[in-house]
Order: sequence, then structure tokens, then C-alpha cells
Amino acid sequence: MSNEKAAIREWTRTQSRLGRKAVRSVVGSGLLAGLVGIGQAWCVAVILGHALVVWKGAGDGQPFPLWPVLLFPCLAVLRALAMIGGDMGAARAGIAARQRLRAEVLSSILAGGPSLLRRTHSGALAATVIDRIEALDGFFGHWLPASVLWIATPLAILVPVGLVQPRAALVLGLCGLSVPFCQAAFGIGAAVASRNQFLAMTRLQARFLDRVKGIATIVLAGRADDEALKLATAADELRVRTMKILRVAFLSSASIDCAMAVAFILLAVMNGHQALSMVAGAGGQPAPGLEHSMTAGLFALLAVPEFFAPLRALALAYQDRAHAQGAATAILDLPVAKTRPASAPGPVVLPSSVSIAMEDVSFTWDAARGTALEHVSFSVPAGETLVLAGPSGSGKSTIMEVLLGFIRPDSGQVLFNNTPTETLAPEILSGMISWIGQKPVLFAGSLRENILFAKPDASDAALATAIRAASLDEFLPGLPDGLETQVGEGGFGLSGGQAQRVAIARAYLKNAPVLLLDEPTAHLDPETEKTVFESLQRLASGRTVILATHSTAISMFAGQRIDLQNGHVVFQQGAA
Repeated sequence: MSNEKAAIREWTRTQSRLGRKAVRSVVGSGLLAGLVGIGQAWCVAVILGHALVVWKGAGDGQPFPLWPVLLFPCLAVLRALAMIGGDMGAARAGIAARQRLRAEVLSSILAGGPSLLRRTHSGALAATVIDRIEALDGFFGHWLPASVLWIATPLAILVPVGLVQPRAALVLGLCGLSVPFCQAAFGIGAAVASRNQFLAMTRLQARFLDRVKGIATIVLAGRADDEALKLATAADELRVRTMKILRVAFLSSASIDCAMAVAFILLAVMNGHQALSMVAGAGGQPAPGLEHSMTAGLFALLAVPEFFAPLRALALAYQDRAHAQGAATAILDLPVAKTRPASAPGPVVLPSSVSIAMEDVSFTWDAARGTALEHVSFSVPAGETLVLAGPSGSGKSTIMEVLLGFIRPDSGQVLFNNTPTETLAPEILSGMISWIGQKPVLFAGSLRENILFAKPDASDAALATAIRAASLDEFLPGLPDGLETQVGEGGFGLSGGQAQRVAIARAYLKNAPVLLLDEPTAHLDPETEKTVFESLQRLASGRTVILATHSTAISMFAGQRIDLQNGHVVFQQGAA
């Protein structure tokens, strides 16, 4: 727990250091607005002080000062411009910081690859990328400027107040010092409440996403009412935790109000007593210097709201700091994005043939469950085929993920054309590989758009060739709109065999030299499986193929064979 807190503090300090560079203009605008506000307070104090002295009969013959009346609107315009500039600067700082953080988080998710979904729910990842980073807008746009202005602005205000009325400056300073202690006390509770609130939000999002995906199972099992009740319970938990955050925020604001009220009372009593003493004078006549004393006292009172305004802004932004600490917990749980080789300048040139080798590769998903791969080695010459056989859980899909670059082995290395994959630029590695898994990913859209996803700029002739090679033309006439038929999310509206043929057509269009097939017929009936394997045979011609399957139809692919069990190679046939 202490290591986690230290990591959160370090992350927060790093973000603060990066963000303060962007909020310098916001700090300058805020400081200018505070000083201009003090100038306005002096103008009002001069006008009211003169009016009160005249009302007491001690200002006969003294001309009414016009300069404060003329200066006040000018200062008001200047202050409005400063506040507008500060708000715009805060918005720009928040946008830039969120773009930077979102890019970093997405890079971390990409570094984890699909394997990250085995450890983290997709709803939690979505909450991190969207909600948690969005909540950091206040941290960069409000908290960082407030963390500087709450010291700089009050100190700047104390200078003119101290020159006019030293005792008032002392009272303001002492009352202001009480605020940080209250904020620190409430801030601990705010950070805990914010983390709990984000946790409740993540749980609700993950549960809701799961239930939407499995709505058919829920309805058929007659559990719709039970699941609705559980969702309502999760939503109620989020409501309770959100109200706890608001409670802490109200208590934090109350501490500012109490300190400001005490300062008002002390200054009013002190200046009232002094004014009464001077008004008494000799024989009830106002004493000399009454106007200056009244102006100074009014100025001190009018300076109180300006003095506490930065402290109030700090209290309001304290919640944004708590949000940052809550977001840090989720962001730090993501894998660190490893540095990949820089993209090569100019067009990418891919090799026409690729040999693949694994050298003593080991990998562990979870230490408690043992190694997924242990000292696996093989070599596949360019244009040859390797069949990975074995029961479920033997390590076939893990080998595929290592070859795809989704995970990096704990030891050993993977070579493409005798080059370690970690030294290859991402676009080169992805350009060399076509992959077809157990269940192809189809997006909501037309069938044409799904096929062209592999190569959007493919010509009509290339598209037609891919359709014929994948045997898509066998069922296209039966679709209502042919290639323009709309496919639902996840391939809704197509059978498993039809979806696999779309994936094969994509691979034909991409025309990559390496073809990775991970249980491509796992969920198909024997007749459809045979048809799909025939299409895959045509696709595999002239390519380096690695096929992972436990189907009896593997005899259709001639080449090397490796049998796996519990991550070990137990049999190897036909190795060069």
C-alpha cells in the first residue's frame, strides 16, 4: 500500500510539473485580476468614505473625487479581460493535458495488446480512457493555477492593505493561515471518497457492458429482473459515493466561509470602534483625518472577499486534485508502453517472403498458474507451413500472440527473416502478417466495408478476386443487397462460416507473406469447416503459414508439425 501511495504521489508530481508550464498565463491572469480587484475596492472605499464624512457633516467644502468614478469602469473592463484570458488559458491547458494523457494511456493499452483484456475488463479500460482522463480537466485547468494563486494573490493583496491599515493585514493573514490546515484535513477524505467513487463507477460500467453483451442469455435464463436489481444496486452505490464527495466539498467550502466571517467581524469591530472614537471628537464634532480613516477601514473590509477568493478557488479545486489521485490508480495499473523502433522514412517496403523462428521462448501469464510456454523453439522456412497441434490450454494461442507482437516473451526471441521482431518498426511487422482467429471481428457497416478494411484502396478487380478466392460468391446472391448488405456489430446477420470467409477475403486483399491461423474452424460444422479449409489452402499458397488447430482436417496442410502440451513441445515432425 505504501508503494502504491508513493507511486501515486510521484505520478501527481510529474503531471503537476508538466502542467504548470501550460498554466503560466492562467496564473498571470489570475494575479492581475486579483490586483485589479483591489484597485476597484480602493475606488469604492474612497467614494463611500467621502460620502460618509459628508453625511456626518465633516466634509463641507471638500470636492467630490471624480477619479475613482472614472477609474472603476476601466478597472472592471481590465479585470473582465484578465478573467476571460485566464479561463481560455485554463481550457487550453486542460485540452492539451488530456490529449497527452489519453495518447499515453492508449499507448499503454496497445502495449498490453489483446492480452490486456484477459486481466482488465474492457469497461474498466473504457472508463480509464474516457471518464477518468476527462475528469482530469479540472486538475490541469483549475487545481494547478489555484495551487499557485492561493499563495501569490493573498500575499500581493496584503501589501496594499498593510500600507493602508497594518492591523487589518495582520488579521487577514492570521485568518488566511487557518484555511490550508482545514483543506489538508478535508483533502484526505476527498481523495479517499474520489477513489471509491471512481471504483463504483467502473464496477457499474463493467457490469452494464457485460449484461448488454449477454442480454440474450439473461432473457432466456429468466434472470432479467435479478440483473436489473443488481444494476440498480450498483447505481445506488455510485450515488452514495458521489454524495460523500459533495459532502466533503461542502465542508471544505464551509471552512473558508467561517474564516472569512471571522475576518469580517474582527475588522468591522476594530474599524467601527476607531470610527466612533474619531466621530466623538471634542463636543461631538468629527476629528481631523476621519475621511482617511473611514476610507482605510472600508478598503480593509472590501479587501476581505478578494483576499479569500483564491483560497475559495483552491477549496473548489481540491476535489480536482482528488480526481487526479483516483485516476492515477487506474493509469498506473496499465502496462508501461515500451519504446518501439521509429518508423522508417518514406514508403514501407515489405519482403516478398518471410522465414520465422522461435528461439527458446518462455512466457508466463500468471505465476500462480505456471508457465504458458517453456523453452519453445522451432524454425519455419519461407513459404513453408507449420501446424501447431494440441488440446485447449496447451499454448497454441499464446504462441500466436507472441508472433503477432501482442505480448513479449519473458525469455528467448522471435525472428522474422533472422531479425528480432522487437527491432522491427510496427508498420513493417503488421504489414508482413495476416491473421485469422477463431471468431473474426466484423464491424457494423456494409459487407463491402468489412472486406475492404484490410486494404481500403483496393481496386474493384482485386476485391472481386478476393471474393472468389474466399468463396464469398457462393452466398452473396442470397443476401438482400449483395456487398452493400449491412452487417451488425460483431457480424450479426452472418453465420460463423460466412464471417470466416469475410476474414479470408481480407487476408487475400492484404496479401501479406505470413499467414497466422488460430483455430479458424473451431466453431464450424464439418461441412463448413471443409469448405473454409479449402479456401485457406488457396490462401496459403506461396506464404509462410503457421496453423494452430486440433481439428482432424489438419491433414489438408502438409509441412512441419509440433504437438504441444502444457506449454511444452512434446513432439516435432518434419523440422528442417
